[in-house]
This record gives sequence, C-alpha cells and structure tokens, in this order.
Amino acid sequence: MIHCTPLSGPHLGGLSGPSQLLLARPLRCGSPRSTRAHMEGDVMDKVEATATVCDFDPDSGSIPATKVEITVSCRNLLDRDTFSKSDPLVVLYTQGVECKQWREFGRTEVIDNTLNPDFVRKYILDYFFEEKQNLRFDVYDIDSKSPDLAKHPTDFNDFLGQVYCTLGEIVGSPASRLEKPLGGIPGKKCGTIVLSAEELGNCRDYATMQFSANKLDKKDFFGKSDPFMVFYRSNEDGTFTICHKTEVVKNTLNPVWQPFSIPVRGLCNGDYDRTIKVEVYDWDRDGSHDFIGEFTTRYKDLCRGLNQLNVYEVVNAKKKIKKKRYINSGTVSLLSCNVESEHTFLDYIKGGTQIHFTVAIDFTASNGNPSQSTSLHYMNPYQMNAYAMALKAVGEIIQDYDSDKMFPALGFGAKLPPDGRVSHEFPLNGNVENPFCNGMEGILEAYHQSLKTVQLYGPTNFSPVVNHVARYAAAVQDGSQYFVLLIITDGVISDMAQTKEAIVNAAKLPMSIIIVGVGQAEFDAMVELDGDDIRISSRGKLAERDIVQFVPFRDYMDRTGNHVLSMARLAKDVLAEIPEQLISSMKSRGIKPNPVPPAYSPGEQLQTDLV
Repeated sequence: MIHCTPLSGPHLGGLSGPSQLLLARPLRCGSPRSTRAHMEGDVMDKVEATATVCDFDPDSGSIPATKVEITVSCRNLLDRDTFSKSDPLVVLYTQGVECKQWREFGRTEVIDNTLNPDFVRKYILDYFFEEKQNLRFDVYDIDSKSPDLAKHPTDFNDFLGQVYCTLGEIVGSPASRLEKPLGGIPGKKCGTIVLSAEELGNCRDYATMQFSANKLDKKDFFGKSDPFMVFYRSNEDGTFTICHKTEVVKNTLNPVWQPFSIPVRGLCNGDYDRTIKVEVYDWDRDGSHDFIGEFTTRYKDLCRGLNQLNVYEVVNAKKKIKKKRYINSGTVSLLSCNVESEHTFLDYIKGGTQIHFTVAIDFTASNGNPSQSTSLHYMNPYQMNAYAMALKAVGEIIQDYDSDKMFPALGFGAKLPPDGRVSHEFPLNGNVENPFCNGMEGILEAYHQSLKTVQLYGPTNFSPVVNHVARYAAAVQDGSQYFVLLIITDGVISDMAQTKEAIVNAAKLPMSIIIVGVGQAEFDAMVELDGDDIRISSRGKLAERDIVQFVPFRDYMDRTGNHVLSMARLAKDVLAEIPEQLISSMKSRGIKPNPVPPAYSPGEQLQTDLV
C-alpha cells in the first residue's frame, strides 16, 4: 500500500477554479500531453488501479503496478504581486522514455492571494516500479487569463520556481510525502513544494451531497460572514489531504451551499470508517480567510443522509480554551446524500452508444494555391499534407466506434461551381442529399476531388458546420448516439461571435468539437474556444460543458520526420477528452448506459432451433 502525508491547515488562499475533486487535466500550451490514457479509457478508467490493454507498452512490456494520486502544496512562495499576494498555479511536466522531451501533463487550479497554497486538483499517474519516471513541477504566479505560459512569461505569468524529482522518489519517501526546495531563480529563496502520493482504490461510487449551516460566528465588521467549507480526508498517519472546497455564500450566518458531487475514493479512498475533517471559514478578499471552526465525520455516517446524527457542532478549539461559556461556533447539517456508481465510457459503448464522426475542412484562400508546393492543401505524391494527416490520425481511431463507417464530410470557405457562390457548409462529395463518405479512404478521396473543383476563397466561418452537426445531435438525445465534429483549419476565425453562440448552444447536446490548427498562423481565438481555463460564453450565457478541444498541428511534427509517430501523438491528445465529455453529456441528461446484451451462445441457438 502506498501511503500519503500531505499538509493541511489554515493556509487555504483564495477560492478560484473548480471546487470539487478534479484530475489536473492536461492542456495544450505549446507542448503535447504525455498521458498514457487512450480513447478507451475515461475519467474513471484513468484512476482504476488495474492494468488495461491500453497501458501495455510493447517496447518495454510494462504494465502499471498501480495508479497514484499526487497532491501538491507549497509553502513560503515568492510574492510577485505589488498590492496583494501571489496567485499560484503548478504545472506538471513528464518526460518521455525515448526522446527525453518534457511534455505538459496537467495543471492545478489557480488559488488567489496566497503564498501557502493547498491545491484541490490532483494529478493521476500510472506508477511503474521498474521505470524511472521523471517529473518536473513549475510554479507560476498567474496574472493573465491566457493559458499560454510561454507567450508572456515575464509580463503576466511570473515564474515562482521549479523542482525536479521522480515518481519513485515521491512514493518511496517516508509516508510517501516529499518536501523539496523550489529552485530555478538565482539568488532567490523560492520556498518549498510538498508532493504527496496515495494509491487509488477501485471504488467507483460518487456521492452528491448538500449542506447548510446555522448561527455561524459573525466575522465581518460591516456585515455578517461569507462562509465556505473545506473537506479533508485523513491519512493513515493522522495527517489530512484537502479534497473539496464549497463555494462562498456571501453575507449570511445561515448559509445553504449548492449540492456537489465527489468521488467516494476522493473523500475516503473507499474506507468508509476513515475520518473526514471539515473546516468552516469566513472568506476575505485578500486571502486571509478567518477560521470559524471545524468538525469531523465519516463517510459511513454521511451515507445515512438527513438525520440527527448528521448535524455537527462547529468548534473553534482556541475559543473553547479562552471562553468558559463557549459552546460552539454554529452547526452544520447534511441536507441530502445520494450515492451512485459512476458509469464509464466503456459502459456506454458496451450498451450500444454509437459515435458519429463528421469532418469539416477549411478551403479558404489563405491556405495557398493547392497546385503550389507552399500550399497547405498541396497534394505531394510521396506524403500526405497536414490536412490529410490530421484527418487520418483522428478518423482511423474514432471510426471503430461507428458501426456503418459512413461519415459526413464538409468543406467551408470556398466558391462552388457552376455559379461561384461562397459556401461554408458544402459536401466534399458534391451530394447535398447524401454527404456521407465510406470510411477514411472515402473522405480522403472526396477531399482530393474537391480541391480540383472548388475555388479557395473565404472568410473562415465555423458556425455553419457547428450548427450542421448540432441539428443532427438535437434530433437524437436518448443516449444511443454521440456526435464528434473535427474542424481542420489554417487561420483566424471570422465569425467568432456566431461560433461562440453555436458552441454554447451545442454544449447542451450530445456532441464534442475537435479543432486542429495547421500552418504557422496565430491561433489565439481557438484557445479561447477551448474552454479548459475559462468556460466559453455568449450573450452572458455560459456553456453547460466544455466540448471543444484545440491543438496546433505544428506541435506534433516529429523532428525526425516520423509522420506515423506525429499522427499517433496527435490522435492521442485530441481524443483524450472525448470519453469524459461523453460521460458528462449523458450524466447531465440523466442517461444511464443500456444493459450489455447477453453473450451469444451456440448451445442456446441449437436449443432454439430444435424447439
């Protein structure tokens, strides 16, 4: 068993980013991800402690011994902000076995105004006993909404230090807790980083809970209190790991917090008797939140839901010592607790959910004349262009989840024969009534034929193709089908407002959008559409889900010219979020997987025939 000993305590910093226990998801910011996850794994599969076929490395013959959750805390960070404290974020990089190139694996959330952050968002890593798994943790002070750290490292995202270690070093430290000084800034003491590992259990249950409080202590001079709660799971050595923060409820001593869902393994790692500590704070803008009090419980008790056993006195130990008549600082009550087993991506696929793939290709003039070798659409007889490579890389994997292998293929931004009208939603095969192509080869053939018949023009409008797929997705919302749109483009989007509105509307539907940028253009607008850090909105309306994944193709070009490797890396990264997006879509509409059909038995068929 791998044990863990993260720090806890009042060093909470401000509240920012997702509050529930989340994986620190990899983001695209100049370097591809290096997760071992494949499309057949989903969020829950990533944290299962069992090996899968996808984890098998044919070169090394390794399968992970287990999966471990890494919790990150920092102490005494540099203060980069003039009028407040730093707003830290930690980025994890992993190193490939062969190429030794550092690749971004994922990020924590940003915590406002603190030099002593305890991050809620975790990293989930495969642990290979027999491998040296090099890790690098970079700490930044985030003062910009842009997720691209490399773009302006000095002006907006101040570097606070870094540390190198191995996963084995963390796991092998006493109680699997490694504390190391941050370096990377000559002549500066950068503080320390605390890395803790815990082996993940196999429990797949999710608990959805809601709490309220009554008569909490008044902490604000001109108002009441702005309370929020922080949940910690206990470790076997008596320390605690942060696992959830509620939202802040402003100006009240009797808050009712929103319901939240959390994996049971995040709350207690499957041990129902494990102590759960809950601290209650009064939020302050400067990050110096006032401690109101705390209480402890167990998952075993929380499961019982609303009853007298789940009314807890909030106690401030210091006040109890000082004041003889002190009773408590208020009470917290559990209003509801519902437990469900989390369904996986494979549960839906086994239950018959089909994934429908549509491709949309950019035919604007900025791609260059297809007859010239400088064009992004140039058909080199000896190798595929970037459009064809991106299409083949993604399509060849996703086609396995569509039974008929018939895919709509669209183009946008071209003048069409015979009258030269501009279209942003035309079928590559020329058949408006039936735009379907037979497999990847059919799409590639239609793409090649279109280049010979249409005139590249403009502008670059995405909304027509997004709305095209959305119409199909809106017609089938029973969980039997999920739609994936791949947009391959070279340039700056022209209908940003319309596209944002189309994406916000599509976020309610069973669909995902993958955008691959080819060429050397700036793709800032695409990063905005990919709502990993800031959820996309339109006309004040926030998208229900993050359904867009953007990657620049140039980041995947192998320096040795190995296009097979480039395509494999691209497919792995752009498809990695599809399982999670499918699950979130089904969950938001209350759709559970269909039962798996019984296996065919020749003996049963023989008996039926005899009857």
